[in-house]
Amino acid sequence: MVSNIRDLGVAKLSEALAAGDLSSIEATESYLKRISDRNDSLNAFIFVTDEKARIQAAESDRRRAMGESLSPLDGVPMAVKDNIDISGVPTTGGIEAYRNSIAKSDAEVVRRLRAAGVVFLGKLNLHEGAHGATTANEAFGFCQNPHKPGYTPGGSSGGAGSALAAGLCAGALGSDTLGSVRIPASFCGIMGLKPTYGLVSTRGVMPLAYALDHVGPMSHSADDLALMLNVMAG
Repeated sequence: MVSNIRDLGVAKLSEALAAGDLSSIEATESYLKRISDRNDSLNAFIFVTDEKARIQAAESDRRRAMGESLSPLDGVPMAVKDNIDISGVPTTGGIEAYRNSIAKSDAEVVRRLRAAGVVFLGKLNLHEGAHGATTANEAFGFCQNPHKPGYTPGGSSGGAGSALAAGLCAGALGSDTLGSVRIPASFCGIMGLKPTYGLVSTRGVMPLAYALDHVGPMSHSADDLALMLNVMAG
């Protein structure tokens, strides 16, 4: 049993799952417990898809037991900025009017990660409409920097930066138009990447500026980002 699950990040968690030192259910439950303990004060998550995540984790563990793991990311718990569609879950863009707007299908980048076996813990807070750098969201609550409550985690992918820095997920998807992955990465002490334009599909992502929008991986190390980007870019 691995004791410090929330400190592993994507690459080390992937290694632990492959070695049989940890199950996806154990990792998922550890993150869900951490979310339950800390999200009320951080406002990093807008929606927690706990039951869906448990089902996905159990399916991943069954695949590994049969020697049919889908990828190195199979069973790794991640979260998604709430301007990126996950089928059956609201996509709000941090906007009150879209609180009950249910996505009918996965964004292309989510589809690719799902096909790789990723477990989705939920949707992350962001600056309203992804149009700002503080994640001071009036509708869903101001997101807090876990290193110093009362301070911004940056934005617009502030929920991702906060969740990762607080150990609420192993990896996250953010979007970057004018710095929205890179700003929270720097504010929260984690890592984020704005990919080369066109490398990662933005289909199923709420647009801000079509010619400038990117979807980028966020986690704790360059190895983590490489594993995620390899799947995200296909």
